[in-house]
Amino acid sequence: MPERTPGGVVPWAEVDRIPGWLTRAQAELLQAVVRSVHPGPARVLEVGAHQGRSTCALAGARRDVVVTTIDPFVRTRRYAGPAVRGLLAAHLARLGVEDRVTVLATTSAQARRGWTGEVDVLHVDGKHDYWTVTDDLRWVEHVVAGGAVLVHDAFSSIGVTLALLRHVLPGRTLAYRGRTGSMAHFVVTAPSTADRARMLAELPWWVRNVGVKVLLRLHLRPVARLLGHTGADDPY
Repeated sequence: MPERTPGGVVPWAEVDRIPGWLTRAQAELLQAVVRSVHPGPARVLEVGAHQGRSTCALAGARRDVVVTTIDPFVRTRRYAGPAVRGLLAAHLARLGVEDRVTVLATTSAQARRGWTGEVDVLHVDGKHDYWTVTDDLRWVEHVVAGGAVLVHDAFSSIGVTLALLRHVLPGRTLAYRGRTGSMAHFVVTAPSTADRARMLAELPWWVRNVGVKVLLRLHLRPVARLLGHTGADDPY
């Protein structure tokens, strides 16, 4: 088992060994938000676990965190399906945080039907189509006032961004606090005009990212570099 700090924090080097698209800066944001929760167990709910890169970042934030992560582990073009659950369990065990995490192998909608507890931190990184993200955002109903909502692939994925623009921008529940790469950070409180303006100010970055994705799929990486994209994968 890798060494941890006295506070039970898992080092980034260990989390980074897990395949996935969470950047170090985004992992640090997840951990900072969890550590900011009031004394006592920090209650975290995550939609979309995959192999556990973000799950381990959340569970490794502090010793008294309680993480529930939801993933149906279905097989798709990009994901290996049920076999991934075993990889997730192995990563949780290797980092010594399995006792902090409950894995629900079901859909977000099914898990929510029987959910009654409150949530301090919500991390949404499930399926990225508009309808699924719209449904995943209903978990906000369980987040305490002042709690944090973090959405991955915001202002990068078309489906995620459209759901945020349609349901969060005109809403009265979430205030935009900024982004770390494509991870948007919201707080459960009434948004101000300035909060809405900050969200709208991200739209040029979104258009740029969609353009980069199109160029990458057309194998026009040199053109994508002209837009400032130097990574090997989509902008995150």
